[in-house]
Amino acid sequence: MPEGDTVWLTARRLRQALAGRELTRTDLRVPRLATTDLTGRRVDDVVPRGKHLLIRVEGGWSLHSHLRMDGQWRVYPTGERWHGSPQHQIRAILANADSVAVGYRLPVLELVKTAQEDTAVGHLGPDLLGPDWDPAEAVRRLLEKPDRAVGEALLDQRNLAGIGNVYKSELCFLRGVTPWTPMGEVRDPGRMVVLAQELLEANKARHGHITTGDLRRGRTHWVYNRAHRPCLRCGALVRTAQQGPVGERRVTYWCPSCQNGPPPPGS
Repeated sequence: MPEGDTVWLTARRLRQALAGRELTRTDLRVPRLATTDLTGRRVDDVVPRGKHLLIRVEGGWSLHSHLRMDGQWRVYPTGERWHGSPQHQIRAILANADSVAVGYRLPVLELVKTAQEDTAVGHLGPDLLGPDWDPAEAVRRLLEKPDRAVGEALLDQRNLAGIGNVYKSELCFLRGVTPWTPMGEVRDPGRMVVLAQELLEANKARHGHITTGDLRRGRTHWVYNRAHRPCLRCGALVRTAQQGPVGERRVTYWCPSCQNGPPPPGS
């Protein structure tokens, strides 16, 4: 699932390609929008909200999409061959005289009134990369359930919007706690949310999520995607386990030496 910085970068590219220009073609390939035609309307803006994208179109409408696990927007110059994925995976096409934005495998695609965008994104907590970022409010929401595991709390977009599985694992490592540590036992949760914002801010304008400061291949993350490989800090083998409620479980990475706290249930 894309992290908030990936969505921010996607929004910037869509904005550069579409904003201020009139749409010459729209093709929305989901049943609810099959007859919708935005051709002739100007794209006013493209706004990221956590892991959501809002393409605001003249006339007070917003095209809301969420990438979830493997959705993707790609931008091509007009006339260039599309090479993102097979044609049958295309869910949206927005084109102007110069560029074409193609949405692949979009699990969420809907048209909402711009004035009513909260119906789509109003449930989200403070956006780590948005103008509404409020670390104090993020901490307040995280601590509303002090017994909840910190890994699950960080992934809950209702607490703070933008953290995915990469940053969840890396934040727990950097703060020295296992992902199963109760949120109420995390020392200085305010520092954790500030660090989260700093990491996304540092990575938002580039591909990849570098948390170590080392750009070399295989050394960009402390523990994420390093199962059974040495921790870059202490050399202990990084461990993995599933975490989360049934149907939403994600692979979690941690170092048993550098991180203190409870192990996964049943281990």
